[in-house]
Amino acid sequence: MRIMLFLALLSVALAYALWRGGGPERVMAVIAALMVALDGLLHLAIPAKFASLDTGHLAIDLFGAVSTTMLALAAHRFWPMAMAVLHILPLLAHTSRVLDFGMHPAAYLAMQVSPSWLVPPVLMGATWYHCRRKAMTGADPSWHRVPA
Repeated sequence: MRIMLFLALLSVALAYALWRGGGPERVMAVIAALMVALDGLLHLAIPAKFASLDTGHLAIDLFGAVSTTMLALAAHRFWPMAMAVLHILPLLAHTSRVLDFGMHPAAYLAMQVSPSWLVPPVLMGATWYHCRRKAMTGADPSWHRVPA
């Protein structure tokens, strides 16, 4: 039930970002959709096990952390920095698992999954603020300029 609720919230956020968002919001929507798709493919091939290091989710989380950090560096927005942090937090769960194999599997799962619940509201808020700034000023630059 929790997974279905999360997927519903994320679907609304992704659709809103793709429909009304600027470049950074749309890129984040694609990153999030790719992560969900990769997670689904992973679960088709390998059942989730949280009793040991979950290398499949580690790879997905590395992709998320690297791609959102790159987005944060290129976007002319503040919110991608917060989104990058949300994608770096699960890496701490994997690190904790490596350092302490006695960690309870439920704690590992919670540390790995909990930050993802903030992705939909942050993306919806970012898209709403983009629309607001664009309505107020007529423009909302998406990317930092690179000096020529």
